[in-house]
Amino acid sequence: MFRGMRRFKQQIPEEECIELLKNELRGVLSVIGDQGYPYGVPLDHWYSEKDGKLYFHGAKEGHKIDAITGCDKVSYCVMDKGYRKDGDWALNIRSVIVFGHMRIVTDDEKKREICTCITRKFTDDEAYLEQEMKNSFSRVCCLELEIEHMTGKLVNEA
Repeated sequence: MFRGMRRFKQQIPEEECIELLKNELRGVLSVIGDQGYPYGVPLDHWYSEKDGKLYFHGAKEGHKIDAITGCDKVSYCVMDKGYRKDGDWALNIRSVIVFGHMRIVTDDEKKREICTCITRKFTDDEAYLEQEMKNSFSRVCCLELEIEHMTGKLVNEA
């Protein structure tokens, strides 16, 4: 159902893809937006090793939620900051593209776990986390991306 990578020699193993998803802070979620136009939005994410899913948080309404409600098929792209080999100008960049189905999380316990884990990717300030949960939890929408297909690659920009 999904295409194989055209430049398969650049493909990275699934374990490396998962490491990117776990360690990188942000990616771009792409959905089918208004009038069939693609809509890409940068988001923070959390990869759960327990269930192999990606989780997000954001507002309860807007373009992204409308699009997901209309069509739950999405893709999500994450890339690292890259590195240069000694004496080389070109960046070597790893990226991952995930395809799957997105759903809104309705269970409050799961939403707390998602919000907590995403926040802890950015800070270990427990007072901040507690304040955010107190002030914003009732207004947050959490999303779950069930991964159906994932590929990653290493590209040299030269």
